[in-house]
Amino acid sequence: MYKGSWQSRRRYRRRGHQQNPGFRQHGSSERYNTGLLQSPEDSGPGDDESPSTSSSTAVSSSVPDLPGYYFDPEKKRYFRLLPGHNNCNPLTKESIQQKEMERKRLQLVEEDKQRKKVARRGFNASSLLHKRQLGFLNNTSYSRLAHELRVSCMQKRKVCIQSSDPSALASDQFNLILANTNKDQVFTVIDVKGGGSKYSIINLSHLRIPSPTVRMYENLYFTNRKVNSVCWASLNHLDSHILLCRMGIANTPGCATLLPATLFAHSHPVVRDQPGVLCSFRIPTAWSCAWSLNIQASNCFSTGLSRQVLLTNVVTGHRQLFRTSSDVLAQQFAVLAPLLFNGCRSGEIFAIDLRSQSRGKGWETMHLSHDSAVTSVQILQHERCLMASDMSGKIKLWDLRTTKCLRQFEGHVNEYAYLPLHVHEEEGLVMAVGQDCYTRIWSLHDAHLLRTIPSPYPASKEDIPSVAFSSRLGGFQGGSGLLMAVRQDLYYFSYN
Repeated sequence: MYKGSWQSRRRYRRRGHQQNPGFRQHGSSERYNTGLLQSPEDSGPGDDESPSTSSSTAVSSSVPDLPGYYFDPEKKRYFRLLPGHNNCNPLTKESIQQKEMERKRLQLVEEDKQRKKVARRGFNASSLLHKRQLGFLNNTSYSRLAHELRVSCMQKRKVCIQSSDPSALASDQFNLILANTNKDQVFTVIDVKGGGSKYSIINLSHLRIPSPTVRMYENLYFTNRKVNSVCWASLNHLDSHILLCRMGIANTPGCATLLPATLFAHSHPVVRDQPGVLCSFRIPTAWSCAWSLNIQASNCFSTGLSRQVLLTNVVTGHRQLFRTSSDVLAQQFAVLAPLLFNGCRSGEIFAIDLRSQSRGKGWETMHLSHDSAVTSVQILQHERCLMASDMSGKIKLWDLRTTKCLRQFEGHVNEYAYLPLHVHEEEGLVMAVGQDCYTRIWSLHDAHLLRTIPSPYPASKEDIPSVAFSSRLGGFQGGSGLLMAVRQDLYYFSYN
């Protein structure tokens, strides 16, 4: 009897070890090669400046992912994850990912302090000049590559903000910044600590190194409504107004408001005999807006609504309503052709012929398709191509004549946020701030990721930076670089 029970216990232990491979892996976890954990949303291929490297991905992929356990690469062992239903749990999957993202951000911030990397291997100032002298580079290619080289070496400096109310700068936070056509002024939407928003215009004429300084001109105009979309409007002259689309609250409908830039004292040159006009139009909730510079739709603006596009003439008050199959989240007017391009929540991109009647047929032309909601559309200068970004992080360059995708820009991170896309055709650059709070810069020519700039603060959905870029920040005699607004601070990344 003793022998039989001993054999049965032996079989039980053998069977228990076979059915619990997790314990066997836990005991032998030190045999695995360890590396840094990498999120699949970090960066696209070919990025030398990415927060994580491909080698760390290869090493960390050799460690199996056990449900309910976390592998610590430093201690080389598994730890059990507790359910994250309470705020007292010190070890959850979210907290581990946040800690790893913050470690990568600090590492990239430290690397950014000493900019020794270049956008492309083998290219530096001397080699570019030498190739140009030998005739291997024409003027266009040389200018583009020179901008890429300068972007990779931009240095960060904090901007001193002069304001009539310095105490408010310590508590209020930047929501967004939007530069005008000449890049000498920036319109800002600022979230007030007690709730609501206020507006200001920042003059960039003194944005000079080594001590960049700007002047903020505020206005008493205050709103407790959420601002969905903003664009500059040219009613009396170039960038004479700012078009704001705000949500409705309670029984109050939404509205589109034209704010004259002259409301902000000394921020805009006053044009005599052309006074500013402050007007507001009641509209349903608008997701997007755009101002027309097309001569066939002068003094008009468009608002993207829920399954509708509303075209309004500011002078006559005439309106045209175009019904769509999805919410319109992004818009831009063409200048050469009488077309209005729209990006929808369904992923569809289409153009409206402004010469047609809204109730007739044939007003909808040209169809493109993304797999996710389109958040930004940008028409290139000759209006032969269009760039679009969506909520899955895809950025694509489309040929409008063949309706085919020419190239795709990898590395952008977005899951559900309404994030803008910045295209600077003169410099050959594309910029976008991801939901992970990294600012990424690509080459428009070949979609090469040139640089990844970390946020000065830990990543948070409330602290996504807003940026503006130009080779003439501050006007035609201004400097070149990137202006970044995050929390209460402005940062200037200047060409070195």
